[in-house]
Amino acid sequence: MRIFAELKWFFWEERKAYVSGILVLMFVAFLQLIPPKVIGIVADSVKDGTITKAGMGKWVAILLSAGLAMYVMRYFWRIMIFGSAVKLTRKLRDQLFEHFTKMSPGFYQNRRIGDLMAHATNDLQAIQQTAGVGVLTLVDSLATGGFVILAMAFTISWKLTLIALIPMPLMAWLTSWFGTMLHRSFHKAQEAFSSLNDKTQESISGIKVIKTFGQEQEDIEDFTKQSEDVVEKNITVAKIDALYDPTISIIVAISFFLSIGFGARDVLNGTMTIGELISFTTYLGLLIWPMLAFGWLFNIVERGRASYDRVASLLRQPQDIRDTPEAIAHTPAGDIEYCIKEFAFPGEESPLLKDIYFSTGKGETLGIVGKTGAGKTTLLKLLIREYTNISGEIRFGGANIESYRLEQLREAIGYVPQDHFLFSATVAENIAFARPDASRDEIIAAAKLANIHEDILGFTNGYETVVGERGVSLSGGQKQRISIARALILNPEVLILDDSLSAVDAKTEEAILGALKQEREGKTTIITSHRLSAIQHANLILVIEEGRITERGTHEQLMENDGWYREMYLRQQLEELVEHGGQ
Repeated sequence: MRIFAELKWFFWEERKAYVSGILVLMFVAFLQLIPPKVIGIVADSVKDGTITKAGMGKWVAILLSAGLAMYVMRYFWRIMIFGSAVKLTRKLRDQLFEHFTKMSPGFYQNRRIGDLMAHATNDLQAIQQTAGVGVLTLVDSLATGGFVILAMAFTISWKLTLIALIPMPLMAWLTSWFGTMLHRSFHKAQEAFSSLNDKTQESISGIKVIKTFGQEQEDIEDFTKQSEDVVEKNITVAKIDALYDPTISIIVAISFFLSIGFGARDVLNGTMTIGELISFTTYLGLLIWPMLAFGWLFNIVERGRASYDRVASLLRQPQDIRDTPEAIAHTPAGDIEYCIKEFAFPGEESPLLKDIYFSTGKGETLGIVGKTGAGKTTLLKLLIREYTNISGEIRFGGANIESYRLEQLREAIGYVPQDHFLFSATVAENIAFARPDASRDEIIAAAKLANIHEDILGFTNGYETVVGERGVSLSGGQKQRISIARALILNPEVLILDDSLSAVDAKTEEAILGALKQEREGKTTIITSHRLSAIQHANLILVIEEGRITERGTHEQLMENDGWYREMYLRQQLEELVEHGGQ
């Protein structure tokens, strides 16, 4: 029952609803005692020949009144208890989602999306069952069982009641044993479901790649294997679950056998009437539900505890990037200065970046080039504080970026990543993502700057065209330019283009860069690119090799050196010349 202690914070928040629901539920349990007693009285009246029409009408009216009262009150306790359980699911789902949005990239590198989705769906459903059906089952089984036992003991025979309860300790021990096994098995079943969920999400997202390489059959076989594993683990849960009802039925049968055997002896001895024995066995019938419910309770509670453990484990994961209480609340502006001795990803021993020292003035353009994997993207992500374990500091506007509130820091930066993620919304909504209140004129202006306006006008519904999940209906160049427009609509102090022009041709690249240079005068732009023509106009160009700055300067200065930059620039110029047939 540890899960109820762990959820006490929620029960306290919803104490009015739960207390009211439990009181109503207990009153319903009390009303259930009336019919068996009435049946016994009527049976004795029939046997004695004292039954009258008026008396029979009175007992029928009592039964109808009790039934109507139970009908109404069962409606209200369901609203109070089950309604509160739904609120718990909403609260935990909100907490999980907010927690996900605050976690660093390292959190997602170690976890699968499908697994996180399973926590937010399947696990929360199991927790809701515990807070709803679990509370109902606990209270109802204890209240109904307690009232019935008291009625049997004090209104009929306490001796016969003790005899009927002899098998109960055995039932308590067996259900506890089953509960322990169920907890372990259900935990494994939930993990298997998470893996299957992740497999499904990954396969659907990568269906084009699967089809391109002709791996449909292999992927189906892998899915089938994982699906069978889920079935196998859930069957194990079902086998343990299936032990509850037969076990409890046997215990109840033993109780009935003892009650009827010893009760019949008392009737023959004259110490109990036939009506009292009928009432007793009817009460004993009412005990079947509490006994079954008690077994069912262990099932619900162990499922809920396993799921709550998984969700709580996620929520306990620390947030790597936090604002300090004295964090600067205004949006930064000014020069950017990198003073990094070294940086390594969390959990990695060898540093990815070493001895990174440079500065770029406000309104200047910084170009960063280098081989794939040299550390260019990591260098940029440090500026937006995706990672914090830096040996050194980065200063923006004269202050360490960690001294700013994260929200204000990122308001100053428009970042266009290599992976251009678009949402399943219209083109206009994607461009205005960071500024939902942007006017259509502002959206169009940003699209024109990104040289995507004419393409959008050619779409079926123009700016109202739904792009599909992750922009599946668009070309790579169109997705890149819409992503650029999404960053430009913020008019950020710093615009970062992280290899964001790789899918456009040289003419489109030149048009975009020309528009940015004209429209973003006085604001900083940082560009990483494999195509050196995209950064040759920069005020400062850095060449990164294996996490170190090996060359720096303007295009003209770097061309005077016999280094990587000059060699790569001449090679790209030759390739372009060949592509144009020597013209």
